[in-house]
Amino acid sequence: MGSLDRSSESEVITIDVKAAKGLHESGYIYLDVRTVEEFKKGHVRAEKIFNIPYMFNTPEGRVKNPKFLEEVSAICKKEDHLVVGCQSGVRSLYATADLLTAGFKDVSNMGGGYLDWVKNELPVEMEEEPKIEL
Repeated sequence: MGSLDRSSESEVITIDVKAAKGLHESGYIYLDVRTVEEFKKGHVRAEKIFNIPYMFNTPEGRVKNPKFLEEVSAICKKEDHLVVGCQSGVRSLYATADLLTAGFKDVSNMGGGYLDWVKNELPVEMEEEPKIEL
């Protein structure tokens, strides 16, 4: 995915999942940057939540969503308060840096991602019924 050698690197604020939950409860938008498939299997329960993938899975591996900033800008204003999360905290770090570089003012990265959220037994939602193997 490259390195974070951009001027916004020092501006990226990473918060833990409990702090993120508090921000959701105070009205922050949760931006889940995982794939649609990951999102449907389970995601953070938040009042304001959007799923805009930062990367797509392709036969050649993961590639960055070329329309990521455009898609976020279509639903969020640069003044909105955002918490960005992914599966483990890596994609969200890159996405947060890109959003800050693009001029978004208040964006935090949720460290540990959805895995840490689940590990801390915080509320989740699922759009797909879990498949039970018999």
